[in-house]
Amino acid sequence: MRTQSVSFFLASFSAFSVLPSSGEVLPKQPNIVLLFADDISARELPLYGSSTWTSPLAKNTSDPQYRASTPMLDQLAEEGVWVKTAWAATVCSPSRAMMMTGRYAHLHKWWHNRDIGTWWTEQGQEEKWPLYESSPIHLGHLAQQAGYGTYWAGKTQMTGDLRRYGFDEGCFTPGTLEDKDNPYTDFKHITKKGPEGKVLLNADTGEVADTYLQHGWYWYPHVRIMHPEGSGIDFEWWPNTEKSREEFGLHTYGPDVELDFIFDYMERQQQAGKPFFIYHTSHLGHDAFDWLVPDSPSRWPGTPVVQWDGNGYQRISPKITGDQGVYDTHDTVTSPGIHHHVNYLDYQVWLYQQKFAEMGIADNTVFIFCSDNGTSGYGKASGDRQRGTHVPLIIHAPGLTKQGEQDILVNLSDFLPTFEDLTGVRLPDDYEVNGESLFPYLFEEAEDHRDWIYAYREDRQLIRGRQVMKDAANKWWDVSTQPADLIDYPQIKEKDWASLSPAHRKERKHLKKILPRFDNYDSEHDAPLVEPK
Repeated sequence: MRTQSVSFFLASFSAFSVLPSSGEVLPKQPNIVLLFADDISARELPLYGSSTWTSPLAKNTSDPQYRASTPMLDQLAEEGVWVKTAWAATVCSPSRAMMMTGRYAHLHKWWHNRDIGTWWTEQGQEEKWPLYESSPIHLGHLAQQAGYGTYWAGKTQMTGDLRRYGFDEGCFTPGTLEDKDNPYTDFKHITKKGPEGKVLLNADTGEVADTYLQHGWYWYPHVRIMHPEGSGIDFEWWPNTEKSREEFGLHTYGPDVELDFIFDYMERQQQAGKPFFIYHTSHLGHDAFDWLVPDSPSRWPGTPVVQWDGNGYQRISPKITGDQGVYDTHDTVTSPGIHHHVNYLDYQVWLYQQKFAEMGIADNTVFIFCSDNGTSGYGKASGDRQRGTHVPLIIHAPGLTKQGEQDILVNLSDFLPTFEDLTGVRLPDDYEVNGESLFPYLFEEAEDHRDWIYAYREDRQLIRGRQVMKDAANKWWDVSTQPADLIDYPQIKEKDWASLSPAHRKERKHLKKILPRFDNYDSEHDAPLVEPK
């Protein structure tokens, strides 16, 4: 059986560019924090100016009461940069694969959430092909090779050995649904056989749950710690100390736990004199069963209440009482809705900035905010136009040569080559990467980034340039101007092409030539040589 093997080597480090207007310098090996939200379309952030967004019942709305408020992200976008058109894949796992590896599915084989290429293990088992086998160099590996400490917090949605993804430590909420032995919380679903087959039960109430199998990752969360290698402890359920067990309860909120562990790790790395890379894959934005309100019609359980006073956030400490599906939140939890998830992310972004200032590292830290795909009920898993692919992207860093809105095309695959330039590590020349580094555009004088972006949904391909876009249904759209709702582009039917500009026709011809390079779903869906010995 053949598996891929790639050797790393370090490049010599050199000073990075200077921002002409301010004189700020991006230091060698800056700290990097990547906050990767879940299922949040660009339109959910007021910054993007959409005329519609998502209601608590997953409908299009223009009601201002359901509009998120993001003063901190707005500030970072104004001081740093925000990208008008950034594309992910159409759904979670393929997007994460694209971001982590810098590659498209024709190489890593993560085509869709439930459509992942297989391989045969040395034990003769057919399994999902882990990313570290199909594409052995990830963001975490680059950072490790450059001497960074690496930490992964939140949602993993990866298969195989989590230690092989390039992270020294982790806090997972939870790691996978296969982790069924958590003794600390009953906010989980269990399956039992009934007269008509398997049924899903809410372990907290014993009642049938009309949802998909999940563990609680928001309130009363499932938290699993990945300890450093050589510590004598592998993976361990949290709370794992007498103090944390005393403090753990219904009021414990998973996103808060993640940030506590992240900040502790940042402090430890600073004390050790090492730069750090934080990969914070938050659940916020993802729909979930509402354990506090089991019959809630909304997909997005409420969050702790936070309030912006014009200078900073105040958070009301949650108080939750009750049991077995009947709970009183004492007005310390918001109403449901994705807008509250976005608000809470903004609060956490504010906490990050406060922590950077406290540690004295604000001028040595690159902070990136983005999402993995479109909003549930609107764009998630959709191949229609760019509903599934259009995500927010904000980058705040010292040394930027650009500021504010950037009308460029960016793909999540661009992060890996960008990390090459940030960390100083170089990939082998013969290692295929599909992304393009943002470094020349963000920190040097490049006037543009790339002229097309690409995505995939199983065997269907999406691609867009400056003038036209092809979606997963093979429909073409005129994207030369942006509609108010960020999606209602004019469709281009075959009879329309003759009346469009030469630039439109030329770009379609160019994009159609690109697609065959990545179109091997039918011919190479799985790992090469997948037959068992």
